[in-house]
Amino acid sequence: MAQKKDAAPRAAATKGAPAKGAGPAKGAKDPAPPKGAAPNDGALVKVPMGEAAPASAGASALERGAAARAAAPPGANELFKTLGLRLGLPLAALWIFAIWLNHWAGYLVSGGLTAAALGFAFWVYRRLRGTQHVATILQKAQGADKEGRKAALSELDATFKKDDVAAALARAQLLVQDDPERALEVLQSVDLTKAMPAEADQVRVQRAMLHLVRGEVDRARPLADAVELTRTEDGGARAALAAVVAEAWARSGQAKKALTTLDVFNADDEALGDIRWQLWRSRAFAHAATNDPKLMRRALKKLAAHNPQFLAGFLGKKVHPLLEREARQMLMQSGAVPRKMQFQRR
Repeated sequence: MAQKKDAAPRAAATKGAPAKGAGPAKGAKDPAPPKGAAPNDGALVKVPMGEAAPASAGASALERGAAARAAAPPGANELFKTLGLRLGLPLAALWIFAIWLNHWAGYLVSGGLTAAALGFAFWVYRRLRGTQHVATILQKAQGADKEGRKAALSELDATFKKDDVAAALARAQLLVQDDPERALEVLQSVDLTKAMPAEADQVRVQRAMLHLVRGEVDRARPLADAVELTRTEDGGARAALAAVVAEAWARSGQAKKALTTLDVFNADDEALGDIRWQLWRSRAFAHAATNDPKLMRRALKKLAAHNPQFLAGFLGKKVHPLLEREARQMLMQSGAVPRKMQFQRR
């Protein structure tokens, strides 16, 4: 069942995105959060999907891929190749012109601009090395127990300044499993006006996801609205951001806009890894909001086929009644919920 295409939003989201085919279509800080969010095991942006007990294991895995792809540093070779083309070619042309001109002013200008370009390249190199170091610390802490996460946090605190955005994102990932309140505080402490635009979008999306998990849609929506998907060049990372942004829109009265964004990505593309399940989750919310039970159930079945506990993420606050009812019914039928719990939920 085809839906009308919105050219502007689609153009904003499609730059470098994976192929379409997800299925039938249809910077400001937020207020201080209330206490009481349920902790869970997770990765960066890898937070519990809902407050229901069955979500503790499977739900957090839903965000694992989105978190990793959104925060993954670019490869050094790829980055410097791009940087070399963008800076090297203009500088080469400038020096050719200066030699042709053969005047001291031309050499002075060319030398000054070359020095500035080399300084910028060195700054980029340092940032890349720092981001890769953060990724190494997170990789060592992956699957670690509480003590292992504390050790990783200590290493981050000893190595990076408090205002380092990459380190702040890593701290949030490590803290969200044991202290989601503090994780949100760390993300809120990032000055988005001083962060690079793409990094600021990562912070916004992680804050938005934490709020969505807690049912605080009104706090997630402004953060989602401030995200510009075209600032993220990697297609997988953009899909991870788009999934969270679309969920915020779908749950706050902009379901058609959410579907237009989701239609850009193929939720069955295995190259997206765990991001696929976040995309299907967002589709479930969007189809429920547009009163399309058939496509809503299709999205739920996709999630249940991979991990029935993903469905527990729809049993939280401010979830569409039809979506919550279908998710609970599928979850009970899957056998993933103990009999005692099934009885209590009736």
